[in-house]
Formats: sequence, C-alpha cells, structure tokens
Amino acid sequence: MKRKILAIVLVLVLVLSCVAAFTACKSKKTDAEYILDKGTLICGITLYEPMNYFNNDGDLIGFDTEFAEAVAEKLGIEAKFQVIKWSSKEIELNSKYIDCIWNGFTVTEKRKENITFTQSYLNNTQCVVIKASNAALFANEEACAGKRAVAEAGSAGETAANELTTNVTPKGAQVDALTEVKSGTADFAVVDVVLANSMVGQGDYADLAIATGIQLESEEYAIGFRKGSDMAEKVNAVIADLLADGTLQTLAEKYGVAGQLIK
Repeated sequence: MKRKILAIVLVLVLVLSCVAAFTACKSKKTDAEYILDKGTLICGITLYEPMNYFNNDGDLIGFDTEFAEAVAEKLGIEAKFQVIKWSSKEIELNSKYIDCIWNGFTVTEKRKENITFTQSYLNNTQCVVIKASNAALFANEEACAGKRAVAEAGSAGETAANELTTNVTPKGAQVDALTEVKSGTADFAVVDVVLANSMVGQGDYADLAIATGIQLESEEYAIGFRKGSDMAEKVNAVIADLLADGTLQTLAEKYGVAGQLIK
C-alpha cells in the first residue's frame, strides 16, 4: 500500500512539474510582444544634430526622433526617448532600461555578436574635425600620428581615432569632442560626418573644419535591438512602408541627410 501511495505521489509531482514547465514556456513573451504589450518603444539616444536634439523651444526633434515616432505610430505604440551614456548602451539595452539603440548607431561585425540590427537606413563615414587654421597640418592620415585626439566613448569614432594616433581621450558625447578641439585641449576629433556637416563651420563651431585630406571608411546606421529580438523584423516592415510612401525621404530632406538615405 505504501508503495502504491508513493507511486501515485511521484506521478502527481511529475504531472505538476510538466504543467508548470508548459505554463512557463507558454507565458514567456517574445521581445516584440513585450514591447507592444506595454505600448511604448524606449529609444536609447545621445543628443546631437541632426539625429536627436532639442530646438529653441525645448522640443526634442531630429531625423531619428521623427523616424522613431513614425515607426511607433505605425505599430500602434508610443516612442519615448532616454538619453544614455553611449559607452554603456548594450548594458542599458540588455537590462531593458531601453528597448532599442536608435541614434546614428553604426553597424559593425563585432556589434552583431550582441545586437540584432534592423536594415540599414543611412550611410555615414567618420571624419576628422580640426581647427580651420590648422588645415595645413592635417593633409593626410599620417599627419594625425602622435597628436591629441578625442572621440565619443564606445563609438565608431573612438575606434577610428585609435587607428590614427595612440593619444586618444574618450568623451561623453560627440559634441563634447568638438568642444575640446575648439578650446585647444585636443588637436582633432573623430565624429560622424552627419554630425560634422550639421554643426562644423557654423555657430559655436564656426572656427572648426573637416580635414578633407583624410578619408576614413564608410559605414551604415541601423536600429539595434536585443540579440535575437523579433522586433527588428517588425520594424523592417514599417521602414519599407515609410520608404514607399515617401515619409523617410521627406524627413531626410528636412534634416539635411537626403544624400545619405538608403532606399
């Protein structure tokens, strides 16, 4: 009798364990379900023109800002924006503090190991920014050797800067790198040409220039989601719609990046 009771108990335990395991598997949401169910897409950004920045009225605008809002609207959710430390972007993403990295995010093979990217949407290159008065000193890449460089920490610019000189200081943002060159505490900065075209040679950075004799490798921007996320494909479908109906072309023209739009 005791053996029969023990056998029945073991069977019940096994059945309950299987039910619990099945329920757990069934209730586990995909990344897209998680984002769509909560109704918000939290985009990790840094602030720089023309991608994400505040206008004179204090409103967040920019190509990536309006692009994200257009995608979210198509998905029936709301885009929200969280300024992050760029060097910690993958930590922020995997902890679900943000849902994606959407801020002129360069696609690299190394990043693909930990990130699921959407299709690329803008072409970009890194460029060297210097004081305009020092143009003659930066005729080619070799001229950068030994000079003081700055770039945003964790960026493609930092990687490029380290290939040009051994004296590189990482900064919190690309605009901080420009400020260092302007103040003379750095000899050159390596930043996105999208940023440089928008800011260099005008306003507070009127005395800076792009070193035209130095040509760095081209790259592409895409939106980064958690590794294995099914949200990337859903966003790709919306991007196709926004390209087809001219929305992205209009936004690109508005923010001066029409020549870099990938169609």
